Amino acid sequence: MGLFSFFTKEKKQNLSDGLQKTRENFFTKITKAVAGKSKVDEDALDDIEEALIASDVGVATTLKIIDRLEARVAKDKYLGAESLRDILKEEISSILLDNNTKDLKDFTDGINQTPYVIMVVGVNGVGKTTTIGKLAYQFKKSGKSVLLGAADTFRAAAIEQLVIWADRVMVPIVKQVQGSDPAAVAFDTIQSGAANNSDIIIIDTAGRLHNKINLMNELTKVKRVMQKVIPGAPHEVLLVLDASTGQNAIEQAKQFMQATDVTAIALTKLDGTAKGGVVIGIADQFKIPVKYIGVGEQIDQLQVFNREEFVDSLFQI
Repeated sequence: MGLFSFFTKEKKQNLSDGLQKTRENFFTKITKAVAGKSKVDEDALDDIEEALIASDVGVATTLKIIDRLEARVAKDKYLGAESLRDILKEEISSILLDNNTKDLKDFTDGINQTPYVIMVVGVNGVGKTTTIGKLAYQFKKSGKSVLLGAADTFRAAAIEQLVIWADRVMVPIVKQVQGSDPAAVAFDTIQSGAANNSDIIIIDTAGRLHNKINLMNELTKVKRVMQKVIPGAPHEVLLVLDASTGQNAIEQAKQFMQATDVTAIALTKLDGTAKGGVVIGIADQFKIPVKYIGVGEQIDQLQVFNREEFVDSLFQI
């Protein structure tokens, strides 16, 4: 077995462990739905619908899956319950693939210019600062020079937490005091990164302001000052969501998509929840790539998201 094969196997195992609660919740209900049945009938489909909604796939996406299952059942009048698992897996895979985005090979895949600027958004408490630290670790591990910018000046704790992560990962950080102008911090960070030939610049932003209009104006201003230094920046707007909040994560996605141009999503805390089906709902409803998933608290337990691996792990017996 080669070195690459070893790490691939290890990664899949971590993902499988991370999805254990979701898998158990989901398949307990699916097994109950078809127990003792010789074929998939209307009652079984109702129970499957309930199981999908309970796993926080979301109503709209669940109905889409059920419609596809009904079409398959209508085509094959004697569809055995044993076939259901494979068919359900196929339809969920199809919905994820409908997202029409490319799975990343590694953390640097798709980073095609220097400096590459990532603006990170998300409400407080979803793991935004931790995700930035873990991303910085992965980029540095890949040989990239990383600079952090603490533009969430709304909370002093946000600055302090990012400084702790910068020290832990041993990457430089640009910061000011609480209450400073976030756009000024972003400008200084971009200017410093450009002057020092940083490969990747990651800018934290406020998780919540007094209202949505304030948040929208703030994020727009931060983006505008970045572009004064590097035209086209930020190259990525990464929205961090907490998978354990289920449908609330989808509501947060809607709010931030109204406030700014979100281009990618990171889903945290998949290991601690039975609501991992939210990945499917988010991919289906927003057509924005889920780029990263968090499957543990350790610094190396942020992974690039692979749709086939996710579905395989979800349906692993």
